[in-house]
Amino acid sequence: MAAIKHRRTALERVEKFLSDTYFTDCNLRGRLFGDRCPPASLSYFQTPRRIPYEEAVVQEFRPAQVGESFGPTWETCWFKVELSIPLAWAGREVHFVWESDGEGMVWRDAQPVQGLTKEGEKTSYTLTRSLKESEPHSLTLYVELACNGLFGAGKGSMIAPPDPDRSVTLSKAELVVFNRDVYELLVDLEILLDMAQLLGEENQRSFQALYTANQMINVCDVMDPSTFPAARDLAAAIFSQRNGESQHTIHAMGHCHIDSAWLWPYEETIRKCARSWVTVVHLMEHNPELTFACSQAQQFEWVRSWYPGLYARIQDFVAKGQFIPVGGTWVEMDGNLPSGESMVRQFLQGQRFFQEQFGRICSEFWLPDTFGYSAQLPQLMHGCGIQRFLTQKLSWNLVNSFPHHTFFWEGIDGSQVLTHFPPGDSYGMHGRVEEMLKTVKNNKDKGRVNHSAFLFGFGDGGGGPTQKMLDRMKRMSNTDGLPRVQMSTPDQLFSVLEKESSQLCTWVGELFLELHNGTYTTQAQIKKGNRECERILHDVEVLSTLAVAQDSVFQYPASQLQRLWRLLLLNQFHDVLPGSCIQLVVEDALQYYTEIRRAGAQLQEEAVQSLCRDLLQPKARSTQSTLMLNTLPWERTEVISRPGPDGTETLALVTVPSMGYALVQEPFVPPQPVAVRKQEDGSITMENGVIAVCLDTMGHLTSLRLLDSGRESVPDGCYANQFALFDDVPLYWDAWDVMDYHLETRKPVTTLLKPLEITLAGGLRGSVRFSLQVGKSSTLTQEIILDARCPYLRFLTQVEWKEAHKFLKVEFPVQVRSTNATYEIQFGHLQRPTHWNTSWDWARFEVWAHKWLDLSEHGFGVALLNDCKYGASAHRNILSLSLLRAPKSPDSTADIGHHQFTYAVMPHRGSFQEAGVIQQAYNLNFPLHAVPASCAQCPAWSAFSVSSPAIVLETVKQAEDRPEAVVVRLYEAHGSTVTAWLQTSLPVKEAILCDLLERLAVQGRLPLEQQGLRLSFTPFHVLSVLLVLSR
Repeated sequence: MAAIKHRRTALERVEKFLSDTYFTDCNLRGRLFGDRCPPASLSYFQTPRRIPYEEAVVQEFRPAQVGESFGPTWETCWFKVELSIPLAWAGREVHFVWESDGEGMVWRDAQPVQGLTKEGEKTSYTLTRSLKESEPHSLTLYVELACNGLFGAGKGSMIAPPDPDRSVTLSKAELVVFNRDVYELLVDLEILLDMAQLLGEENQRSFQALYTANQMINVCDVMDPSTFPAARDLAAAIFSQRNGESQHTIHAMGHCHIDSAWLWPYEETIRKCARSWVTVVHLMEHNPELTFACSQAQQFEWVRSWYPGLYARIQDFVAKGQFIPVGGTWVEMDGNLPSGESMVRQFLQGQRFFQEQFGRICSEFWLPDTFGYSAQLPQLMHGCGIQRFLTQKLSWNLVNSFPHHTFFWEGIDGSQVLTHFPPGDSYGMHGRVEEMLKTVKNNKDKGRVNHSAFLFGFGDGGGGPTQKMLDRMKRMSNTDGLPRVQMSTPDQLFSVLEKESSQLCTWVGELFLELHNGTYTTQAQIKKGNRECERILHDVEVLSTLAVAQDSVFQYPASQLQRLWRLLLLNQFHDVLPGSCIQLVVEDALQYYTEIRRAGAQLQEEAVQSLCRDLLQPKARSTQSTLMLNTLPWERTEVISRPGPDGTETLALVTVPSMGYALVQEPFVPPQPVAVRKQEDGSITMENGVIAVCLDTMGHLTSLRLLDSGRESVPDGCYANQFALFDDVPLYWDAWDVMDYHLETRKPVTTLLKPLEITLAGGLRGSVRFSLQVGKSSTLTQEIILDARCPYLRFLTQVEWKEAHKFLKVEFPVQVRSTNATYEIQFGHLQRPTHWNTSWDWARFEVWAHKWLDLSEHGFGVALLNDCKYGASAHRNILSLSLLRAPKSPDSTADIGHHQFTYAVMPHRGSFQEAGVIQQAYNLNFPLHAVPASCAQCPAWSAFSVSSPAIVLETVKQAEDRPEAVVVRLYEAHGSTVTAWLQTSLPVKEAILCDLLERLAVQGRLPLEQQGLRLSFTPFHVLSVLLVLSR
């Protein structure tokens, strides 16, 4: 009988029929499970360690009960579950159901078989689809339970510091009969209900879905499964009504974003990978259409080492094209702070791993969750065999909505990559109707492209896809009213986007995330460890390469360097280097830096001993002298400090050739020694023939002049080197965010503890010292140092930091007018506005830079250099360096303690390029190495030099696959087109251009000429050359 249908009551009728809360005694949901049966026996053993299966199963287990709690946080409980399936269940589908607040892994026959997390909607393990008499009815499973949730154990909120005393409760452990016919009907009705609700009252299709669902309830008797097929036929009739040809196509891919460390330590991530990936493999065995995109070579390496059986199954599915390695990097690293060479090594280590393990490199760069993307990345991708990029993080922008989802992204050198942001603005979709509709509606490139990505699966803490997600999407594959949904791969998606790309727009420059700007400063010790260890590995590679070239016996420490690089790359993960992780992770990261420093120092010493052996050997009646080594590609004249004969430090002015060494020549008096004078008002002046400075008793810079021109850098009545403290209370993301409104809370630091006093009276070096109180209980002591012949004034700073939710910066108002400031990035620099004209401008109130930033007008400028800081800003004429933050989540101890760092100010004539700001910033970051020697005379020696100041020789290393060859990497740093000569004293017999993966270029052979190698550069071009040495 045709009946009047009220839309609201019909909708709610369907909702209640599916509800797991209401009417479960008589609705369909209440029939999902049939008979239940407890385990024959349940026992457990607890350990603070994460131990292998073999070790766990031989422990002594004691009885456990459902309803019991286990803990505390980070402990592991192993449960032995003995099951006996009732004979009466023959022919039925039997599941083992397990519900707890912790993350579980089922082990069967000594292999991991299924991850279990309530938060990831995985609470059962299928024992059999249809119980046969021949199958064993009694079996033993082990469940490895981590006493932490999918997102760690935050106390009160997800990102709060972990609660150390949290326990997890085991709420269910039982055998159940699973009624698959009920499940399939539930999924049908769920999709129809969503279509009815979401397509809207004005849509005919919405009513078709609603009336069909209503009719299905009419024909369905929940107590009589024989009525189910008729109800399912009604749903099938709707789902089989096809789309038109113009409908948008969604490319669905399984995905499971696993943070390599975040609210849990690295060691827990290893298990998260196994729990998530074993579930994916299990799904693939029953769903041959399932594809799964998986990034981060480090995670594959972890699983390979810890779970070889699972890894072998993964390799099989990689070969079948279902389990798809993507990204090409060692980890999903931060996109702003790692150096250019570190980014190259992310790709080099990642792509080589994927090639060795799976016989192919990745063709897509995959970085969905990182806090902004450097404008140098497109060129680095190109150099590593990648021309496609996927992310979605810019959908988090706080101020401006990014105008595209599919576009070409152009880097500072002009390289372009096809870029796609999934228009659903997520990498953790669940396969629901609402998400499909959002993907189509939200797409900002309608009319340009008609395909988009849809990444489904629980993520961040792992989890991955579920069977239900797949079953939802099967029903939506080609259904009128919804976009077309197909299982796809990154390659299929990008291939079709490439075919449609003729109308795509181009975005030039950085992809700046208008959020999480605090990550440039949080956890200063991690930032410092990163910068130091990048330097250490650079120096070890340079010196080891030179040692190999000079000494046929010396072995290049390739395997040790790979191990250290991989530790450094791991710490560049996008929640570690940015500082947005818990204290346990910070401790691990700092320990890895300590190991790189320790092993790096030893490798460096071995290389130096080999390279300079004849100069270092103690000889009879030999004189003590000092050998200086320079690992940078230009000659340097600097004041150095070295231990004197009586153990005290003595100073010397030394000149050391490019990438080489020289003995300290005694004595070398500078033509213009440093003069330090105290004035009557307590202020102090210092000058060195290049610059003259005046400092007041509080350490403010009141004057900074270039002596040759007399040009003043500090505006009248202003103080440079002014410390300022800001309130720093973000809206939610504590370690991540510094908000625009923090600028309204500026308080200059004005409490003097010790006034300015002279500590070195001049000669080769002048220095002064003062101390301030910062905030309520912190202290800052600074030594301001001027060296002979040095173009910059440096500030050696020590802080005892004890603040909460405060932000410390140092400001330099300068007498320069420019609408743009320049910031160093990887292998180059870019400009950002100094004004806030538009929302795009003021959203960049806090930005990042590497070793320097500069504000210049025609003919004059001022640069700020630093040795370990990344946060910065330039507004109007004030250059500001961000020094320390004090967030309380997710690490309540973040940044509390002692800090030491150096920054410097450098006024200059002309442009920063002509003035050598780039080189001086390198010099500040790469100190000369002093080694005690035993000969009075030796000629200075240089291994490499470059004829143009625009070209930086960044890297000298042994080739990955050719021990007899060296790879050198150079880049154009000025933003100019230039030809330069690379000269070397190494015995080079052949030179061939190569890419960043060290694959030789076709017709890349370079002629060896009298002047060296002739190399041509366009602006910011990165060039790698393989040099074959003759033995």
